[in-house]
Amino acid sequence: MKLGHRTGVLLTATVLVAASGCSTKAQDGDDTATTAEGEVKTGRGIEGNTITLGVLTDLTGVFAALGADITNAHTLYWEKQNAGDKVCGKYTVELDIKDTNYQPAQGVQLYSGMKDSVLAMQQTIGSPINAALTEAYKADAIVNIPPAWARSLTELPGNATPGATYDVELTNGLSYALEKGLIQEGDTIGHIYFEGEYGAGGLEGSKYMAEKHNFKIVEAKIKPTDADMSTQITQFKAAGVKAIALTVAPTQTASAAGVAATQGLDVPIIGSNPVFAPGLLKGPAAAALKKNLIVSSPVNTIDKHPELLEEYTAKFPNVTVSNGVVLGAGMSDAMRQILDKACENGDLTPEGVLAAKTSLDNVETDGLIVPLNFTQVGQSPSRQNFILQPADVPGGAKALTEAIESDDVEGLTK
Repeated sequence: MKLGHRTGVLLTATVLVAASGCSTKAQDGDDTATTAEGEVKTGRGIEGNTITLGVLTDLTGVFAALGADITNAHTLYWEKQNAGDKVCGKYTVELDIKDTNYQPAQGVQLYSGMKDSVLAMQQTIGSPINAALTEAYKADAIVNIPPAWARSLTELPGNATPGATYDVELTNGLSYALEKGLIQEGDTIGHIYFEGEYGAGGLEGSKYMAEKHNFKIVEAKIKPTDADMSTQITQFKAAGVKAIALTVAPTQTASAAGVAATQGLDVPIIGSNPVFAPGLLKGPAAAALKKNLIVSSPVNTIDKHPELLEEYTAKFPNVTVSNGVVLGAGMSDAMRQILDKACENGDLTPEGVLAAKTSLDNVETDGLIVPLNFTQVGQSPSRQNFILQPADVPGGAKALTEAIESDDVEGLTK
């Protein structure tokens, strides 16, 4: 994956969005503005006719490719909206984009520099970054859309998690594999997972399914910086695993699939949604990934959204498209619906946007991401996932199902 090239494209896009807006100095106190919807209360993050949304993304860390696609999609979405149907019929949206390098301390520092000038956070990528910012977001009444699906994130009312939490995600993925005969009751399953909330969430799902279906889980916890999965796959082969579960990044997915193929461990691999990037299909593990990997995802495939694919490739012609583009567009649309509700309520202050978010119980994004319910604090915003498989198509994956909810999920979400 040409991450450096992707980042360069993204920064160019950032300048284009910023150039269309005004300055982003914070306002002192609340004010009111007359819009197409009538009088609307405004405050921090709105100056003149410009709303500023923050973006804390990963352009240089372990999820750099995903972060670039999500953020480029935000840029594309809001440029299109700014040229047409503005928020409240009046406001254009400017994005303040910063790179955290997937480092929590850097995320905290960057947010402290932008917090007085943003109305809400269009994106904060990564469970560790979100966890580090929880208290600050709570104190600032921030609505935040995290492309991270740890259940702990749902405990903060302002977080609008764009899909099922990791435990639900792995449950749906393993349930699909069981239904299709890829795994059987009582099988031994090896699970490689990141330390931290991302990995722990996926592991919770696999352990829950183990209790329901008598699976034996062989655990292998790793750090995000661990790239070679040889030790873990050797351990799994010795244990006689019949499948591998992954809650990792694409680098580790490629290693796991490649090492398994080399060792003759020809078993299904079931992954959480961040495990795959289309650039993996240009590497040595491509054949193994296309044969054995399935991904449980909150996001549909981009081939199901040809208009988005056409617009994105026209604007970013030299970027390998992933389904992160679909996620970024869906997250933008969810934020747009939150802002529209706040406008309808006559309150575009951070507190008003928060109230709007927590009142939305059926956020539909025209099939970009699964349906969302933002009213239930501490609960997964969705119980559904798409099941995807790597393939030589735009975005690098094809959808094996529409959004599905397995029977197993009900017990997990009570």
